Amino acid sequence: MVKYARSAAGRGLRVIVAGAGGAAHLPGMVAALTVLPVIGVPVKTSALSGVDSLYSIVQMPKGVPVATVAIGNARNAGLLAIRMLAGCGGDAKLASLMAKFQDDARSEVEEKAATLEEVGEAAYLASSGKKSATVM
Repeated sequence: MVKYARSAAGRGLRVIVAGAGGAAHLPGMVAALTVLPVIGVPVKTSALSGVDSLYSIVQMPKGVPVATVAIGNARNAGLLAIRMLAGCGGDAKLASLMAKFQDDARSEVEEKAATLEEVGEAAYLASSGKKSATVM
């Protein structure tokens, strides 16, 4: 892993996504060995449901930055990596694809909101297979 992390930039990598569970040392170790941005994905564990992984990744020492997403949320890690690659004069195609992704997501939410208002909460939840809405 040390060799992989140290050689990552030289091999053309531009962002590293590292998933880890338990003590979750992998993202921090990689971040300490490369100049590239590192995104840590805490993996859900049986003992503490991934909270131990989350805390391990979030609590990096000064000088070892690791961007961290929610437990088990590799999708957001991928989206964050795309934004890193697309931002600041980066890859214009990725920026365009990200904008389309966001527009599509916005449209989906607006359609769901309109349906919810039209049919009401009970019918909407019944059509989605849920019994009740829970706000956390």
